[in-house]
Amino acid sequence: MKVGFIGVGNMGGPMCRNIIKNTNHEVVVFDLDPAAVRVCTELGTTPGESVADVAARCDVVVTSLPMPRHVEEVALGAGGIAANARRGTVYIDLSTNSPTVARRVHAGLAEKGIPMLEAPVSGGVSGAEAATIVIMVGGDEAVFEAQRPLLASFSKEVVHVGAVGMGSVAKLINNQLAFSNMAAAAEALAIGAMSGIDLGKLNHVIENASGFSWAYRSVAAKAFAGDFKANFALDLAHKDLRLALELADELGVPGMIGPQVMNLMRMARAKGMGGDDTSTIIRVYEQALGKEVRG
Repeated sequence: MKVGFIGVGNMGGPMCRNIIKNTNHEVVVFDLDPAAVRVCTELGTTPGESVADVAARCDVVVTSLPMPRHVEEVALGAGGIAANARRGTVYIDLSTNSPTVARRVHAGLAEKGIPMLEAPVSGGVSGAEAATIVIMVGGDEAVFEAQRPLLASFSKEVVHVGAVGMGSVAKLINNQLAFSNMAAAAEALAIGAMSGIDLGKLNHVIENASGFSWAYRSVAAKAFAGDFKANFALDLAHKDLRLALELADELGVPGMIGPQVMNLMRMARAKGMGGDDTSTIIRVYEQALGKEVRG
């Protein structure tokens, strides 16, 4: 099978390379960054000339893109997948998307006889590199089963969650939980720092008690080291949480926690932290209190 992969940056690149390493598929890659393409072609892939070129040449086209508007443009734009792929080509989008946009893209592709799976992922760059991400898939179940081996080649868990749109719903809910937990962890550690407690001992307690979570571990590790180099950039987290809050608004669900986390993110971004790791939100507390949280 010939697989096209469009968008081989921080997340897409590792996922694409795991397909190359773990399958016998021929892979064609395209990205606006030639350096990102080279990292993949050094493993034996073929570079594509454009989105249209990849779409026309491949049996399955996979995308990993930053924003919903990019997904819609690549899928339905004049030089995109719908206009250039053969009928029966399968489209798999790994991007974090809006359910509304995902359904609109699905409908546009269906008119051209191109089935779509929306398949957002969770696990960050480290998970993409280690092939330990979780993929939540919305789409036709028969199409999903046919593509399950491809998805499994770069993940540890693949879950079919329903029709197109439900993959995005699952991802946005998961991310809102993660970001809310991170904000709670940042606030708790700031309280600990101000109290004068030994943060190493506090950390030992939390890691073995009911307050522990993946989100806490992420914030604590970054804060104690004073290293906020991005594993998952705050700008992307802000985008994901905005989409989650838009979904809540569409469904009439009152926001008691998510909007407050959004405000914390806005404050961090206003301070120039958008390109840092999401855990950098703890620095809003540090700067307000004049006290760093270091282990």
